Amino acid sequence: MTESQKNNANRLVRIIKLSIARRFDLHLDKADEDDVVSAIKKNSDFIGANLWTLIFAILIASIGLNVNSTAVIIGAMLISPLMGPIMGVGLGIGINDFELVKKGLRNLAIATVISVIASTIYFWITPLHDAQSELLARTTPSLWDVFIAFFGGLAGIVAGTRKEKSNVIPGVAIATALMPPLCTAGFGLASGNFYYFLGAIYLYFINSVFICISTFLIVRFLRFGKKYFEDRETEKKVSRYIMIIVSIAVLPSIYLAYGIVDKSIFENNAKRFINEQFQFKNTQVVNKTLKYSSSNGNEIDLLLIGYELPQNKIDTIRKKLKDYKLKDAKLQIRQGLNAKQEIDFSQIKASILEDVFKKDSTTKVANSQVSSLEKELPDIRLELKALYPEMRKYSVANVVVQQLDKVKKDTLTMVVADFSKPVKSADRQKLFTWLKARLAADSLRLLIP
Repeated sequence: MTESQKNNANRLVRIIKLSIARRFDLHLDKADEDDVVSAIKKNSDFIGANLWTLIFAILIASIGLNVNSTAVIIGAMLISPLMGPIMGVGLGIGINDFELVKKGLRNLAIATVISVIASTIYFWITPLHDAQSELLARTTPSLWDVFIAFFGGLAGIVAGTRKEKSNVIPGVAIATALMPPLCTAGFGLASGNFYYFLGAIYLYFINSVFICISTFLIVRFLRFGKKYFEDRETEKKVSRYIMIIVSIAVLPSIYLAYGIVDKSIFENNAKRFINEQFQFKNTQVVNKTLKYSSSNGNEIDLLLIGYELPQNKIDTIRKKLKDYKLKDAKLQIRQGLNAKQEIDFSQIKASILEDVFKKDSTTKVANSQVSSLEKELPDIRLELKALYPEMRKYSVANVVVQQLDKVKKDTLTMVVADFSKPVKSADRQKLFTWLKARLAADSLRLLIP
């Protein structure tokens, strides 16, 4: 390669790098820092309209969870102002503004307490006391909740630092789902179920911390100016206080997030193990309980009905636990409906209904396909009887033809006709032409034994 060609190649590489860097440059369309800080500080306050909006949003979300309406829950999250103080804490940490951090934490605590009180009052007076699926989904955080909170926080602070505001913030409010856990916590208090309360607050805490972390990262990436202190000692003291607050919030959340990841991996492996190893014709799993414990070991508890599995078969299945990275998990199998065992009959009922629904759906699909086929193919029996008196019977169907050397599938109409005497070649061609026109078939195959 000549020197000129090398220079041209280097120039092309630089152009490509500059083009990519410009396309992903977050500093483009960045709003004035003072405007961004002022807006986030304003949204961190919970007084007047903000406070009433929060209460109304909590009540709407509680109703949505109570009646299991996803649309109502989404509407509540759209008007929720909870993102404000969380982003305020992240911004305060990023610019070394201890007053903003304190303000954000104070307002977040006030908003959390008021939200839980409002939802508790609602669930205490409502006549509907059953825990619906939308509510139960907010009692235990998963790995995906951590990812959603983190990436949602990134999207939220990026949108908040733009000159032109977009519809990203409402979308982030929906994705990060801060409202439903608070309502679920209220339900737990109203119903006396502290497991629901602790699980929901746990989810709310994880979401809040990772939104705060993502806000801090973007603020530092955009190089927001840190707060200036004339007194060096005061600056060190503020930095020390902020580090203490960050450590108190972040270190436990990292530990909890690790637990969530480990639990999610265990549950996914356990579900795959159950689905693949307990496929029997006359034996079915009707209740499964996955118990995660980092200290006492994980446990898979299964209830089977149908023919009891012999012990040697169970031992063989236990040996396969290591193939699913469940070597240290304890597998407990209960067979039959022994009255001494603790059985969740609601789970059994749900499992049976699920199978019935699947079979019913399969039957309906098959029937609809048959009905559709019958509608597509007209009844030509009388016409064939008049045109070909020597024809004894026929069958017609739309079939799929799969060639072994091609991936693409072909469809054609297959007609099989049985005659009482041999059919001449001219009559065969005449019948083929008539059938193709009468059945409006693009491709037709006529078979005469």
